[in-house]
Amino acid sequence: MFSNKKKLVAIAATSGLLLAGFAGVSPAQATEPTLVVWADETRGPHLETLFGSLANQTVGEFVSGYKIEVRTFDAGFDALKAALDSATAENGPDVVLGANDWVSTGVQNGKLASLTLSSAVKSQFTANAIADLSYQGKLYGVPLDVNNVVMIRNNKLAPKAPKTFGEMVDLYLAKKSSKKLTAGICSTSGLSFGGHSMLSALGGGAYQMKANGKVDTTKNPTDVKAFSANVKKYLLKANGKSNGFFTTGSCDQSFMDGKVPYLLIGNWEWSKYEDAGFSMSTVQPVPGVKAGTYGSAFGSVSGALLTSFAATRSNAAGAKALLGYFASKLGAKKYELLEK
Repeated sequence: MFSNKKKLVAIAATSGLLLAGFAGVSPAQATEPTLVVWADETRGPHLETLFGSLANQTVGEFVSGYKIEVRTFDAGFDALKAALDSATAENGPDVVLGANDWVSTGVQNGKLASLTLSSAVKSQFTANAIADLSYQGKLYGVPLDVNNVVMIRNNKLAPKAPKTFGEMVDLYLAKKSSKKLTAGICSTSGLSFGGHSMLSALGGGAYQMKANGKVDTTKNPTDVKAFSANVKKYLLKANGKSNGFFTTGSCDQSFMDGKVPYLLIGNWEWSKYEDAGFSMSTVQPVPGVKAGTYGSAFGSVSGALLTSFAATRSNAAGAKALLGYFASKLGAKKYELLEK
């Protein structure tokens, strides 16, 4: 708990960081009206630390007229999304912490509601972050987390930071037998998210976002001929089969055990490797085929999303004020200190 938490909403309001049009909240009839926030098994405990339990709160500590109740879903992010899709006004949340790709389905199935940010709030975020939580020109949440990936190395196997993709492959092939390596590089987040950094280092690539938050459709990001040649050179044996350098899946323990020299992880996973003794000195982007070039990370945004249930329960103003807290500089700092 933070000693100055009772001042947070007042500070946010006076600094112009609350959502436009909601300077105050007049919740209804209940003696202790409660805003319900849903989150997954990693974000939920952080929110519980930030807000405290219902028993330890007094009405109005974070949002005038309300207490904040956090409900954590321990079965994972997918289970939280499934629960939101089937929720009703009777059992659903006022605010849910979810991913940007929840927005379109949440709008289409009527679970999310749009909101308007003041110019002061909007200026704190990039155009891409706002676009990620928007659908058909309307915004449905406040950006919280930028999710991306990075490569780390086991410096007992790879003491020097590689400058080219070929250096990594050469190290893997040279040590494969003696160190009993199971792969050269592994993506813990799968091919589509984590593996994009590696595949783009070889000349591939998905779409990219422009500064205005729109997709750049002016050119194909992949030189198919060059990409195919690089895949053949660095990832395949002479017989056309995989040389074993790249894999995906549950390889975190193999990496820590010295069986995989390079690992692609999401930024949300870093604390596990930090706790295991790995330092930021092992962090770098995936090097490209030519020295000085690098693969591009596939990034996305998660946020605090406003649900349609809040309005049904006459909690819309309070829920928007809570989003205003998340969007304030002070609120974002307090939350991210816990989220890391």
